[in-house]
Amino acid sequence: MAALRSVVVGCGSSLPARAVSNRELAERVDTSDEWIVQRTGIRSRHLAASDETTSVLGTRAAQAALADAGLSAADIDLVICATSTPDHTFPSTATQIQAALGVERGCAFDVQAVCAGFVFAVSTADRFLRTGGATRALVVGAETFSRIVDWEDRTTCVLFGDGAGAIVLEAREGRGTNADRGVLSASLRSDGRHRDKLYVDGGPGSTGTTGHLRMQGKEVFRFAVGSVLDVIEDAFAQAGFTPKDLDWFVPHQANRRIIEASADKLGIPREKVVLTVDRHGNTSAASIPLALDAARRDGRIREGDLVMIEAIGGGFSWGAALIRW
Repeated sequence: MAALRSVVVGCGSSLPARAVSNRELAERVDTSDEWIVQRTGIRSRHLAASDETTSVLGTRAAQAALADAGLSAADIDLVICATSTPDHTFPSTATQIQAALGVERGCAFDVQAVCAGFVFAVSTADRFLRTGGATRALVVGAETFSRIVDWEDRTTCVLFGDGAGAIVLEAREGRGTNADRGVLSASLRSDGRHRDKLYVDGGPGSTGTTGHLRMQGKEVFRFAVGSVLDVIEDAFAQAGFTPKDLDWFVPHQANRRIIEASADKLGIPREKVVLTVDRHGNTSAASIPLALDAARRDGRIREGDLVMIEAIGGGFSWGAALIRW
C-alpha cells in the first residue's frame, strides 16, 4: 500500500572558524590531552565567536542543506530547530533561522530534548510530512554550548563544542515497505526523574540566570550504555530490521567509549559506526547532523543505505530513528 515517507534530500553543516585543541585547553584549565583522549576520545572542538550565535550557525547549516538539495527558501514550509542554547528565551531560534533564510510559508518552532533533540525533531517533522501538514521541512540541530559550560570545571568544559547541522526532509510517496527511502521508524523516551544527573543550574523561571551545565559523568555513562538500547531495539522492530541489516550507525557524539560500548552490545561492527567526536566534541543536538553530513560528504553514506541515528540527553530524554537514505 502506498504511503508518504519523509525522504532526506539534502544535508549540510556549519562549524565555527575557531578550532581548539586539547593542548590549548590545558593551558586554561588543569587537564591534559592524554586525560581527555583516554576518557572521551575528544581531540578538538570548535568554539563560537561572539557574533556566531546559535541561529547564525543554524542558518549556515540550513543554507548548505538547501544548496545540497537544489532547493530554495520558497520550497520550505516547516522549520524545526533542536537546541538547548537558543539565542533568546523567545522568540524561538527556528523563527530566526526562518527569517534569515527568507522562508515565508508554514511554521517554525524549537524542540528541546538536549542531546536527543535532533532525533526528536526528525520524528516530529516526519509526522508533519506523513500526515500532510507540510511538504518539505528543514530540520536543524544547532548549539553554542560554550556559552553555558563552567570554564572552571575541568571535568565538563573539555567535553563540549559548538556547531550546527541540518537536513531537508521531503514528503514523497513510497510503496509502504521497509525498502522505501525515508524515515522508516522512530522511538522516543523521556524520564524526568534523572534530572540531577545532567542539567543546567539556571533558567528564567527559576534563578533568572542562564546557569551552567552540571553533570554526574559516571551516572550518565551508566545510563547511556544500559538504557538507551530499548529505543534502538524498538526502532528496529517497528521497521522489521535487525542490527545486522544496518549500513551505518550514527549515534550522538558524546564519548567514544559510550559509542563503542553501545555498538558492541548491539553487535554492530565498529567499522559501521560513524565517529566525529574526536574532531567536534559533544555538540549536543548538532552532533548527529554534523556526523551525518561528514559521512555523506566523504562518500560513506549513500542513497539506499540503512542508517540508524540515536541519542540520549539531559532529563533524561532519548530516542532512535531508522532512515533509508
